[in-house]
Amino acid sequence: MIRLDELDPAQLIHSEAELRALLGSPSELVTHKVIHQLDLHCRDFIAKSPFVMLSTADASGKCDVSPRGDFPGFVQVMDVTRLVIPERPGNKRLDSLRNIFANPNVGLIFIIPGLGETLRINGRASITKDERWLKQMAVDGRSPIVGIVVEVEEAYLHCAKAFHRSRLWQSDSCQRKEVLPSAARILAEHARHAGMSAEQIAERLEESYIKRLY
Repeated sequence: MIRLDELDPAQLIHSEAELRALLGSPSELVTHKVIHQLDLHCRDFIAKSPFVMLSTADASGKCDVSPRGDFPGFVQVMDVTRLVIPERPGNKRLDSLRNIFANPNVGLIFIIPGLGETLRINGRASITKDERWLKQMAVDGRSPIVGIVVEVEEAYLHCAKAFHRSRLWQSDSCQRKEVLPSAARILAEHARHAGMSAEQIAERLEESYIKRLY
């Protein structure tokens, strides 16, 4: 593996013009695929998606990406330019929400299991406590306390090359459970000051997955 201090500074790329010279320009199809509202195709995609990645940044531009998942259609389309994402119970860090206060620009990638193409949406976000919408997203009688409203500025389909390369939806690409990283062991190492063993963390995680999803 190459160490960072072994990278040649002279090989760094410093401009879009230099990058274009190496990688080329997008086709007309790619250039013209961006739309600026949620048409029937976008709304259908969102209705079938159980998973979205939410990208935010703070006032200084430091970025964060957070997964959001639930039953297909958990993200509600309000109208042709707005959608709302329920904020389900989490770890209370509130990274995405705090970033939105500082910098409302967000990016979304909607994923449908088994489908390689994804839906990308860019826009501006705000946080709502409007129960008229939040009650529509209740599960087991529990409504989210707040939701993330995104005003759509760009929407477009992203090709499936990353999924083909990663073979993400192919069952034979799944690694054996015994060789997968252990979340409990990782957390025990990263949060040593919390004074919890990997076994205790594993029990706590399992309890949260069973009792505190909503």
